[in-house]
Amino acid sequence: MKNRISQLFDIQYPIVLAGMIWCSGWELASAVSNAGGLGLIGSGSMYPEVLADHIRKCKKATDKPFGVNLPMLYPDIEKHIKVILDEGVKIVFTSAGNPQKWTPVLKAEGVTVVHVISNSKFARKSEDAGVDAIVAEGFEAGGHNGREETTTLCLIPIIREAVRIPVIAAGGISSGRSMLAAMILGAEGVQIGSRFVASNESSAHANFKNKVIDASEGDTLLLLKQITPVRLLRNKFFLEVEQAEKKCAGADELRMILGKGRAKKGMFEGNLDEGEFEIGQVSALLKDIMPAKMIVEEIVSEYEKARLELNNLALF
Repeated sequence: MKNRISQLFDIQYPIVLAGMIWCSGWELASAVSNAGGLGLIGSGSMYPEVLADHIRKCKKATDKPFGVNLPMLYPDIEKHIKVILDEGVKIVFTSAGNPQKWTPVLKAEGVTVVHVISNSKFARKSEDAGVDAIVAEGFEAGGHNGREETTTLCLIPIIREAVRIPVIAAGGISSGRSMLAAMILGAEGVQIGSRFVASNESSAHANFKNKVIDASEGDTLLLLKQITPVRLLRNKFFLEVEQAEKKCAGADELRMILGKGRAKKGMFEGNLDEGEFEIGQVSALLKDIMPAKMIVEEIVSEYEKARLELNNLALF
């Protein structure tokens, strides 16, 4: 699959691992890169020294390109930037913030920069900031999400018309068919998170992985919109937040309910009741835990099959 995304990253397939906190460590990132996609280390849950260790281990595990996802709301972002540059990382996906501050710094060091957005306003700002590509993430996605609640089906063509740089689609994509649909809408690559949470190499706790593949339609919801919107999987903590919001709880009360370390407690430590489980709507389609290599191979195979079927499809 040769297009602007595969050429930009020098990868075989335009499939990108989402840099998910507590899930996308060096093992998963290297496995996706070795399978022909682009692995990303999720730095948002790492101290600088931990990030450095993951980068070094990823270098030993793969000779293929990989990158780091860098949430710009991270409190010690300057330290993360230093680690990334000191370790010679050449691909960085930024998210949750304004790309204008750090994009020039990274670009000056020869780093390819991609920014995650959820609307056309920030897509244009990202392009103006000099990023090389953008990830357009729809409402279906897990984790922190856009306040506009624009679905991927609507968002991708909107963003495709708004910018000239390559667009990577995210949100609700877990298969070759959904990848093909995103490409038809104007994307040149896809970023996939939830499908890779349920992989052997994911650093997510086994309880979280099993909860994901047991999920049904309607088991996720976008909550905590007064703080930072996040899509969560139903459990005791989910219900506590949902009930508080139904009673018109304010931001301060919701912050008290959320507390600290809630995501780690759920996704990394596997606390089924009190933990926060961030996952996309597509979890309802996931039924097994597989090696990352098999996931990539399955997506590519289904993509090619669906593309051939589409070629043979007559509208009239």
